[in-house]
Amino acid sequence: MQLSEIRIAGFGGQGVILSAIVLGKAASIYQGAFATMTQNFGPEARGGACSAQLVLSDSPVLYPYVTRPDILVVISQEAYNKFGPELKDGGTLIVEQDLVRVSHIKEGIKVFSIPATRFAEELGKRMVLNSVMVGFFTAITHLLTPEAVRDAVADSVPANFRELNLKAFEKGLEYGNGVLINSPELRGFEAAAVVEE
Repeated sequence: MQLSEIRIAGFGGQGVILSAIVLGKAASIYQGAFATMTQNFGPEARGGACSAQLVLSDSPVLYPYVTRPDILVVISQEAYNKFGPELKDGGTLIVEQDLVRVSHIKEGIKVFSIPATRFAEELGKRMVLNSVMVGFFTAITHLLTPEAVRDAVADSVPANFRELNLKAFEKGLEYGNGVLINSPELRGFEAAAVVEE
């Protein structure tokens, strides 16, 4: 994989940091690549702004900080408003469909959306929305193999929630694969649904 800068952002309690840990672990432990992660969160335990920055590469990462993300994953409106302008030209934006309203998008940005919270609630626990997002990210970006991410999910969550998180991961992965198959001309763009001019 070429060097990719990734920012995941939302608010405390959505599993932002764990999502980054899972993806970094998938790259570095299960796929033999390299990863660095930094994190940033407010003083609130839950509900405050929260972000994690990942750099993934097939060679050692010399600078661990994200400057202009290639991929931005946002799970709250505040995160989109704050970090959206930083996304690199031609980058990929992944959003939680029910929580983020995308507007003023730069030309060339690829936008993908998923109702991750809704899917998590259907599975029985809203807290697994991060595993849904991780599955969706895996399908959309093709940076990491599903096998590596699946192993990282299983290794990163408490044993009593492992099966539920793996189901959530599979739900996101399946939805992402469906988006790509059903919208080949758009590669997942859902402009009519999520973009307000």
